[in-house]
Amino acid sequence: MPTDQIDRKFMTRAIEIAARGRGSVEPNPMVGCVIVRDGRQLGEGWHRKFGGPHAEVEAVRDAGECGGATMYVSLEPCSHHGKTPPCTDAVISAGIRRVVVAHRDPFENVAGSGIRQLADAGLQVDVGLMRDEARYLNAPFLKLVERGRPWVIAKWAMTLDGKIASRTGHSQWISGEASRAIVHQLRGRVDAVMVGSGTAAADDPLLTARPAGPRVATRIVVDSRAALSLDSRLVRTVKESPVLVATSANAPDEKKQSLSNAGCDVIVCEGETHQQRLAFLLDELGRRRMTNLLAEGGGRLLGNLMDLQAIDEVHAFVAAKLVGGAEATSPIEGRGVAEIGEALMIAEPQMEFIEGDLYVHGRIK
Repeated sequence: MPTDQIDRKFMTRAIEIAARGRGSVEPNPMVGCVIVRDGRQLGEGWHRKFGGPHAEVEAVRDAGECGGATMYVSLEPCSHHGKTPPCTDAVISAGIRRVVVAHRDPFENVAGSGIRQLADAGLQVDVGLMRDEARYLNAPFLKLVERGRPWVIAKWAMTLDGKIASRTGHSQWISGEASRAIVHQLRGRVDAVMVGSGTAAADDPLLTARPAGPRVATRIVVDSRAALSLDSRLVRTVKESPVLVATSANAPDEKKQSLSNAGCDVIVCEGETHQQRLAFLLDELGRRRMTNLLAEGGGRLLGNLMDLQAIDEVHAFVAAKLVGGAEATSPIEGRGVAEIGEALMIAEPQMEFIEGDLYVHGRIK
């Protein structure tokens, strides 16, 4: 087999196993590593959880003696002391001869220094093989590092005529149990789940993953008046998973203090408009190193996110139901686009039927 085909085969494997860390490694990136000698795989590893050994160390352990081998890794090996020692030290000590890296790590403590250290130690380092595929896998991490904001996943369930609630505000349940199970899986791998104050009041949701996933998401209510009820299920379960109330400077001090006394994290978002305060919140979540944010509605919140061009990924469930009503709520409100040609497009949308619901998901193009 030609060398380029061998390289692609094993880099494909490295990216494939890297994805196993999704939901467990954030705010670190997902990384996979494969060690090969004479066309035969000696070992492999991936970053399994935040604070644990990195992929390169796991692969070296799995391979055992790997002098003169080639290492395929989906992201540049780290060169600094963080939660773990530098991966470059482990690679050099193992006697690896060649390292094939899919793409450079933009994190400021790495940013090319890992590649330089390996090259300075005499290893052959090739960079860029399957770069696009590796970047696609780690798009949330890259957005956090490069833009300082979390990856925003918009989710909603709607009827065939595009309503997320009836004219009275009733919405439970539009989608079926199987669709709701997928939502729980999403909740279990993100850093935060966010709803607007209207959704919190109307639905009194828990916003937890059931069953639990690898992460316990912070539950966020965007509530400019700090009106979240102290009797809500969110507040009553604050000791089980965190609740963050994002409010405004105009919210009554006594309401903010009551929520804080109840155990909620209350932050005052700067800005005169809903959009400005939402942009402030996204920046704050980035400062808190939150990588993935699941926005579950309602329509005004998702509309503001769309108008901010902040939505990165969509998960929509369409039920074969009609509710009608000019006053019934749509999934995305806000200002919207002026012309259809300006509409956001989902790149390579995935569509499947889930026990009667149409499940459409994909990333914004």
